[in-house]
Amino acid sequence: MYIKRSIVVSPINETPQSLQQRILQLSRVKMVNYEVTVYTTNCTFAATFNNVNIKLVGTEGKSNRSWLFSIIGSLALFKGDVAHFTVSCPKSLGTLFLIELDKQDFLLFQDSWYPSKVEVRSPEGDTYCFPVHRWITDREVHRFREGKAVKAFEETNTLATYAREQELIGRKKDYCWDESKKGLPHCIKGEIPLSLPPEVTFSYTKHTEFFWTAAIGQAEQHLKGLEKRNESWTDIDALDRVFTYRTTDMSEYVQELWQEDEFFAYQYLNGVNPIMIRCCKVLPKNFPVTNDMVFLHGHGSLTEEMKRGNIFLCDYKRLDGVTANTINGKKQYLMAPLVLFHKRQGKLMPIAIQLKQTPADDNPIFLPTDSAYDWMMAKMFVRSADFQEHQLNVHLLRTHLLAEVFAVSLLRNVPMVHPLYKLLVPHTRYTLQINIMARLALISEKGVFTEFAASGGEAMFTIMERSLSSMTYKSLCIPDDVDERGVRDIPNYYYKEDGLKLWDIIFKFVEGVLSYYYKTDDVVVKDSELQDWIRDIFEHGFLSQEQTGIPQKLSTVDELIKFVTMVIFTCSCQHSAVNSGQYDYGAWMPNTPISLQRPPPTTKGPKENIMMQTLPDISTTVKGMSTMWLLSKESSDFVPLGQYPEQYFTEGFPRKQIKRFQRKLHQLSVDIKIRNEPLNLPYTYLDPASFENSVAI
Repeated sequence: MYIKRSIVVSPINETPQSLQQRILQLSRVKMVNYEVTVYTTNCTFAATFNNVNIKLVGTEGKSNRSWLFSIIGSLALFKGDVAHFTVSCPKSLGTLFLIELDKQDFLLFQDSWYPSKVEVRSPEGDTYCFPVHRWITDREVHRFREGKAVKAFEETNTLATYAREQELIGRKKDYCWDESKKGLPHCIKGEIPLSLPPEVTFSYTKHTEFFWTAAIGQAEQHLKGLEKRNESWTDIDALDRVFTYRTTDMSEYVQELWQEDEFFAYQYLNGVNPIMIRCCKVLPKNFPVTNDMVFLHGHGSLTEEMKRGNIFLCDYKRLDGVTANTINGKKQYLMAPLVLFHKRQGKLMPIAIQLKQTPADDNPIFLPTDSAYDWMMAKMFVRSADFQEHQLNVHLLRTHLLAEVFAVSLLRNVPMVHPLYKLLVPHTRYTLQINIMARLALISEKGVFTEFAASGGEAMFTIMERSLSSMTYKSLCIPDDVDERGVRDIPNYYYKEDGLKLWDIIFKFVEGVLSYYYKTDDVVVKDSELQDWIRDIFEHGFLSQEQTGIPQKLSTVDELIKFVTMVIFTCSCQHSAVNSGQYDYGAWMPNTPISLQRPPPTTKGPKENIMMQTLPDISTTVKGMSTMWLLSKESSDFVPLGQYPEQYFTEGFPRKQIKRFQRKLHQLSVDIKIRNEPLNLPYTYLDPASFENSVAI
């Protein structure tokens, strides 16, 4: 809520004598008045007690630099306030297209101010809106354009062009590319969050809640004395006592069902890694499953079922040959399994598992008809492999690191007045800071993943490098990905169903907005800032690897719409699908082992039960649980998909498109909730009311 205050304005640096002279001069000139309304954002520390100055710039001239003076002092620009001023000029300034704001120390005290926007009503009765949404922390002059979106070649005023160029020069200094590791997407240059410009860092609320959650998790481990216990779990009950301290409805289901074949398969459709499974028409040569091995419950032979499209494969070949981690002085084990599934009677069921890529006598193919212990251990090694593939490729690389690339390229190449900036900047919120924190706390030399995951250390960079080189543009676009993997007809595949609906809703929204600004393909080609954006993404995000299919330039409106849809889908929907359920599926460690301490079985038949000795040790388990809890916890300043509290678009047409977008998302949310009501395992990760616009956690 904004509080309205009315205040007068005075030009700066006026002595009593000069003020008298100016009054005498102004009495001879008929002045025109501009009504200026300043909105200060309603968030912690947004207010300023400094002196703020403004200059209005139009096609016919500019005003004096004027002090926003208030008889109530600096409380005029308190958080959540709306302050009204009058700026007088000797003549009309024409069409306003720019304002300049600067903030000077008050009594040698420098603070920060976060205005959201400035509105100006001209003497002709026109209202101009200038989006700001920036922290002003220094004494420099900051220029902000009127809200109407303008592409570079549409500029008609030299000062507007100059302001546009200066903005990008400053951005390129603030947002620099860096290579954190050879073979990985480039990232923002900055070792700590404080190195980032303040407008892209956490809010005070987000910062406080995030670190409080982390501190609580560490304190709980310390009080229980678990974080330094490097021995194995003695029995399943000991693990259960730790697990039950913090559960979710879904994590309790997981604990109950984790050994069931149907649930094992279900996770490949609706768990945190729902993009791994693909239709198998021909078995890989290194996976010699025969018709005689598998029992398909009267549905014919394996060969026949493959022809019918009822056999599916998960192949973890990217993990092959990497050196597993050493944790607490103990060598760990990481497999690169192949898993075969059969679709029958509306369900997906596992029918064969090979734990290593190369067939051998000591690498048997495990089957559901084997002993319950052998089959359970085989599935457990698969689930551990899936944890590594999910965290490094599906989650970190394909959402976090790509979202950072999209954000840095946008901030470096596209000014605020550009329609693409207005459309995409809400989908970059907090991404740069959360990724810097991930590099510090998770994958640094002493990071949690480095120290406690089977693929920690150099293995994780090898896996991500392999993943990037095999990534394709089609795999980032869910309609193409679903068709390429041959999974469109799998029933109860809620990730696919909800994801395709979300893609369609986002696509139509993007099409509506961008078609308004790009009427023809020529406009796309002529937009140099747009082309710089896509070229930076290709070069710095995908390392100029042409086999990815990522466009190096955009030539048509259709290409632009599809690519921007992919960006929004990746930063919001896809991230939620692979992030939000981490604690749900990973809290019960036997279901998703972060690492395994014993080698895989090499034979079938009677053997000692060493499941508890194979699972991660106590300290590794609790560290994994607390990290997944932290990474699944949303903050209270959560902004769901399609909500735009910061107004960047000011024109009527795109704002109508936003309203339509919000209605479609709301209806999908209602439909998903209705669909979920009778389900024992409701799928909520793609309910648009439950996930953010951006990669923010």
